[in-house]
Formats: sequence, structure tokens, C-alpha cells
Amino acid sequence: MMPTSLPTHPLARYLLHLADDQLVMGHRNSEWTGLGPILEEDIAFSSIAQDQVGHSLAFYEILHQRYGLDNPDQTAFNRPENQMLSSWLVEQPIGDYAFSLVRHWCYDQAVALRYESLSQIQDPALHALATKLRGEVKYHTFHAHTWMKSLLHGSEESRLRMLSALKEVWPLALGLFESWPGETDLMEEVGTTGQGWYPGEQKLQMQWQARALESMASWGVDVEASGLQRMEPVLGGRQGYHSEYLAPLLEEMTAVFRLDPQAEW
Repeated sequence: MMPTSLPTHPLARYLLHLADDQLVMGHRNSEWTGLGPILEEDIAFSSIAQDQVGHSLAFYEILHQRYGLDNPDQTAFNRPENQMLSSWLVEQPIGDYAFSLVRHWCYDQAVALRYESLSQIQDPALHALATKLRGEVKYHTFHAHTWMKSLLHGSEESRLRMLSALKEVWPLALGLFESWPGETDLMEEVGTTGQGWYPGEQKLQMQWQARALESMASWGVDVEASGLQRMEPVLGGRQGYHSEYLAPLLEEMTAVFRLDPQAEW
């Protein structure tokens, strides 16, 4: 079966960004199962991964029911790489624990901000969904904040490794807020209806960055000396252009599905 083409409705495209990011991030986080530095973290990353895949399913179901995309399994596992709208941040291999923790912190803060925004929508179903998922992701952000603070306040080695990971992750995290086709249309649509829940990627990035830098400063990070505010974003994912890591990841993610795409589990 050929996959449904990308949705043209701006809200549908926005929801597909959220779904694809959560699907890929969930798969990456699941790779920590059995590898966590301590048992607590092994369980934590596995639990977060399960939540993220569940969130992606919820969005894929709405996209199927409202906008005519294929059923969730087909949409998740039967699209070519250039129809995936995930960001480069989520596609990267798990690396060491410092990298995955900083990515988790940056990413889930952005997700929390998007759910906070989406929960203001007047659409009853989407409002209810965003409110529910917002409640779940707060545990992700709590986990990330706790360990970020602990390791930045830990030994000299832990602090240096976290600062190094921040510099590696930050440009990728900025790419979460890449402009995308239909962004202006969605901003105009929500503005016309008087809702205003979607302010656009630039403003979302500014809000995210302000929160992140404030937290880092409270943990003793010299934000100005770090150079983070002068870094350029890594872009491409929202346009269907991806890092070298997505194609092999998709091969792994879809291996069982491709054995029998029509199977019911």
C-alpha cells in the first residue's frame, strides 16, 4: 500500500510534526532499555519512551480520523524518509548518558511548551488530548530537571560532561522550531478565530530558550560564556530533509511491520 501524501491542512501538518518527533524520540529512548547507568534510569527512559510512542499514536489517530491519513500503523511505518517530519534532534543515536539526558531535557521542555499552547485550543477533542498529555509530560520534565541539576552540581567531571553535551545538543534543539510550510496559515487561522494558541515557531523558540537559559543560570552555568545564544540551528527535518541516522533507524523500526503490513496485532 502506498502511503498517504503529506496533509495540506496546516493544523494537520503541525500535528504530524508532533507525532513524528514523539515516535522517533520514543524509539531512541527505548534503546536505553538494559543500558542505563543505574537501574532507576534504565526504567525511567523505558517509561518515557513508552509514553512518547503512545503520544504519537494519539496524534496519528486524529490525523487518520479527521484528515484522511492512513491508519496509525501505516502512517507511522509506511512512509518514505522524505515524508517524515521529525527533527534532526530526535534522530541522533543515543550517544552517552550525558548526551541523552541533555537531549531529553531540551526536547521535553519543548514538548511541554507545545502541549501547554495546544491545550488552549477551542477544539474539544484536541483540548482534552493536549491537557491529558501535558499532565503526562510534566513527569518527563521533572525527571530531566532533577538529573540536570544533580549532574551540573556534581563532580567536576560530571559538570564538564554535561556542559559539553549542552554544546552538542543545543543547535539540534533549536531545530525543533524550524519554520515549516503552512506555519503562517496556521497562525492566521488561529488569529482569525480569536484563539491565538499558536504563536509561530519563532515565538515558541524564544519562550523555550528563555526558560532553558533561566534554569541553566540557576544551576550555575555561565550562559554568556557558554556561547549557546550564538549558535545556529540545525534545520531540514520539517521539510523532509534528514540526517544520515534516520534511514537506518526507520529500517530498524519497521522491520517487523514490513513482514506483513496488513497484519492485525
